[in-house]
Amino acid sequence: MDAADNQTANETGSLPDSSAVIERMNAMRPGFLDLLCGHVAAVDHHEASCTMHFEISRDYCHSVDIIQGGFVTAMLDAAMSHAAFAHVPGVSNVATLEIKVSFLEPSRAGRYHAVGFIDRAGRSTGFMSGKLFTADGRLTATATTTARLVRAQGGEA
Repeated sequence: MDAADNQTANETGSLPDSSAVIERMNAMRPGFLDLLCGHVAAVDHHEASCTMHFEISRDYCHSVDIIQGGFVTAMLDAAMSHAAFAHVPGVSNVATLEIKVSFLEPSRAGRYHAVGFIDRAGRSTGFMSGKLFTADGRLTATATTTARLVRAQGGEA
């Protein structure tokens, strides 16, 4: 969500069009997400969440088909950061200050969806959580993060 979306939401009292938010976030996503075949798939304004889809090949695995933990972390971090972009007014950048990942079972090459949630967002600090699921709905990892929220010039405080 950018300043224009935030202004519209504040003036009309309604939420911005989710499809426009998704399209904008996908157009501006960082290049590393292409490596993980990642994109924003959904935003839920009521849950303050963002869902991203990923297709992870064996190129990102060790032990034949187990995804290296850094890539699992990257998927969770991306979903949590994109939740902040989608739901916290005026945010132009999210800098992870701390992240904790719990690996509940091996994440194997394949399709995943990561869901990031805004647990609380202040003026300059956000607390988010995330969950990583296989295509058939098994939860393989969870995360929590504390992040610095950078506001766009003129963004809301």
